[in-house]
Amino acid sequence: MNRRGFVATMGAVTLAAGVPVPLQPQARTRLILLGTAGGPTPKRTRSGPAQVILAGDAAYVVDCGDGVARQAVLAGVPFNALRHIFITHHHSDHNADYGNLLLLFWASGLAHRVDSWGPAPLTRITELFLEMSKPDIDVRVVDEGRPPLGQLIHPHEIQPGLVMEDDNLRVTAALVHHPMVPVAYAYRFDAPDRSIVISGDTARSDAVVKLARGADVLVHEAFYPQAVEEMVTGRANAEPLRKHLLASHTSAEDCGRVAAAAGVRTLVLSHFVPAEDPPISDAMWAEAAGKHFKGKIIVGRDLMEV
Repeated sequence: MNRRGFVATMGAVTLAAGVPVPLQPQARTRLILLGTAGGPTPKRTRSGPAQVILAGDAAYVVDCGDGVARQAVLAGVPFNALRHIFITHHHSDHNADYGNLLLLFWASGLAHRVDSWGPAPLTRITELFLEMSKPDIDVRVVDEGRPPLGQLIHPHEIQPGLVMEDDNLRVTAALVHHPMVPVAYAYRFDAPDRSIVISGDTARSDAVVKLARGADVLVHEAFYPQAVEEMVTGRANAEPLRKHLLASHTSAEDCGRVAAAAGVRTLVLSHFVPAEDPPISDAMWAEAAGKHFKGKIIVGRDLMEV
């Protein structure tokens, strides 16, 4: 299908209007999509990949793409709710604002311990960000009476299996296949009332099927093959980019296959490639996934609560 065909079939796009609302402790475990674009380039209509799970009075952020701090504020996440950050892998669309989220929330009043989890070299990345930000941090500690940020952040370089467990959630991780990235993880969050799986970036994966078995919600990255072909056409790096996208990610149709094999209740498509150019309608994304999955399909939007 050519570009004109994509435009002709594109449905109306309605952006979520994020209105900050203070987070209140609730029995229901909430999932909010903070950013749903795939790839490192800033987009007009979507922010970089990020999600937040809200359980009790705590916020658990998964991935930190471009704009995650502002998106969290728009979603109504209070600064003092942040307790844990999970990074799926070290591509810039997933970790570019990891340090910025911590720094900006700290500058806004966060004063307690935050644990971050992900593949190596997460500890070194954390140290280098604190070193880079030292002039700002030192001034704010002296002038504004804030606790040293470095004392609050506790990075953990994880292995597959159980990652952590607290009163709200049990978190497990599985290795997924994302070529050229040394280690990439998918995460599962089990709460008393629901289970949520975040695929991270991966080719179609049996590991995701196993991790997501019987889950209530699977958030899965997705690409649209015909649109990828058009997106790369004419670029100087067209062939290596095409090869990377097709080998490293999961088509919307295969997302449906994974969701069906795992027996999940709801499939949420996110991390869209392409995110907006050429445009693809929500109906097209859902139709592709629905060829093999007959459960509920949600085409993700920034600030959407699932």
